[in-house]
Amino acid sequence: MRYGFLLSVVSILLGISCSEEGAEVSRLPSSPNVVFIITDDQGYADLGSHGHPLLKTPELDKLHAESVRLTDFHVSPTCTPTRGALMSGQWTNRAGSWHTIMGRSMMFQDKTTLAQVFADNGYATGMFGKWHLGDNYPYRPEDRGFQEVVRHAGGGIGQTPDFWDNNYFDDTYFHNGEPRPFSGYCTDVFFSEAKRFIQLQASEGKPFFAYISTNAPHGPFLCPEKYWQPYLEHEGVDERLAIFFGMIANIDENVGALRSWLAEEGLAENTIFIFMTDNGTASGAQYYNAGMRAGKGSAYDGGHRVPFFLHWPADGFNKPIDVDRITAHVDILPTLMELCELTPLEGYLLDGKSLVPLLRDPAANWPERVIITDSQRVRDPIKWKDSSTMTDRWRLINGKQLYDIQTDPGQKSDIAADHPEVVQRLTAAYDTWWQDVSQAFDQDTRLHVGNDAENPAVLTCHDWLTDGSSPPWHQGMVRRGQRGTGEWSLTFEQAGTYRISLRRWPRESGLALRISVAAPAPVPGLKAYGEEEGMALDIISASIRITGLEVSEKILSDAQ
Repeated sequence: MRYGFLLSVVSILLGISCSEEGAEVSRLPSSPNVVFIITDDQGYADLGSHGHPLLKTPELDKLHAESVRLTDFHVSPTCTPTRGALMSGQWTNRAGSWHTIMGRSMMFQDKTTLAQVFADNGYATGMFGKWHLGDNYPYRPEDRGFQEVVRHAGGGIGQTPDFWDNNYFDDTYFHNGEPRPFSGYCTDVFFSEAKRFIQLQASEGKPFFAYISTNAPHGPFLCPEKYWQPYLEHEGVDERLAIFFGMIANIDENVGALRSWLAEEGLAENTIFIFMTDNGTASGAQYYNAGMRAGKGSAYDGGHRVPFFLHWPADGFNKPIDVDRITAHVDILPTLMELCELTPLEGYLLDGKSLVPLLRDPAANWPERVIITDSQRVRDPIKWKDSSTMTDRWRLINGKQLYDIQTDPGQKSDIAADHPEVVQRLTAAYDTWWQDVSQAFDQDTRLHVGNDAENPAVLTCHDWLTDGSSPPWHQGMVRRGQRGTGEWSLTFEQAGTYRISLRRWPRESGLALRISVAAPAPVPGLKAYGEEEGMALDIISASIRITGLEVSEKILSDAQ
């Protein structure tokens, strides 16, 4: 059988062979440090302190009891959009990262990031874990203000851009752009590397911004058995849910250990310690959802209302205080800028607003605001798609259903017909917002080649631009030879001779083009993304099409 490149080749190596640093701003030793933890697919209800009847999170509960809590805090219903808004301080539709794959998981190049703001103010910046805002120059975290990076690629360990055969245990992660093997369970590694970074900065007397972004408890569901086996003893808990709980229990343990260590090192007092999650629960709603409707991906509150705890003893944020006004991910950048007294951004639009007045006094005079979140997950955004237009009291879903969240937190009774004036007001607010953010939709996130920062550049079908079905976005799809079609949007930075290598299997695998591959050894938990046999494909030719040029086709020998 004849396989065309776009139908069967699921990984590409693009080898490139084409023939002032800013002044550092010194910071006073009294500048607060920041430890920012965000977990993946853990919802508002997936915490003991939020009433969960089974899940044990003693360390996060302790943090909850010693923090200012945003109780009506909203993000995007899926992971990349939340990260884009959090990092840029802009609505994710404006920032460009409104999908998790298909070339739409990269934040537009002209966006400033949290990391860049801290770096420009003399902070050491480090990120550990999940980025999911681009795996190629100029979208990688090391291109966006982070000076120390230990991360997996793609949206999860074992996805297509990730290092081949990663499975949560003893993986190879990218350390400042270079693959490096690590020992241990993924979450433990990311916390350990963050601790190493913090220790170095503290020894040099430099303030730090440490961003710890776990891929857990996102699937696949893999975890050391000691964390999840106890949950199997309970009625209504299957193995998948038990491992989900176990992954959270492991995170909880790491949070507690890091906080204890910061205290021992004398760093806790002047460290802003933040915990939040990236969207509603992906797995826990079936067991407990704190009275909310739906979970990850939904326009209902269960899809995007998440926990947010802020602890900073030096400024008095070490007591349990609830802020009940509606807030969002776009507010965090301006809030941290004010708390840390960072230089204001000039000529850069921030869609969020500083929450410092509310943090200091939850009863402060605070005008009503409209916050909009949506889940696009398409190549080009669609108006009203999976959207929630929100105020402190109201939720307008998809422009049609209306709920009074104060009397109906479970969003069970649509009362749009009873309050046409509210529907009209929120519709007008959404229309204004859409007209504003949609001006960004004509931009493109082009991958850059021919730059020394990434040479060779490795492009995968994860980032294909496609209007059809989803591309093969994880290594299980690669192994089973799933087909798809798509294209990359590229910028060639300089003229020269470019060597392009097309691959069935990634270079680090060492696998020949047409061979099959045995399934790797299983790890604790359910099936990993790549835990299956890799099928052989009878590939006999490869072709490349560049816009404006003729198709180039090559017949492949057995050795290629």
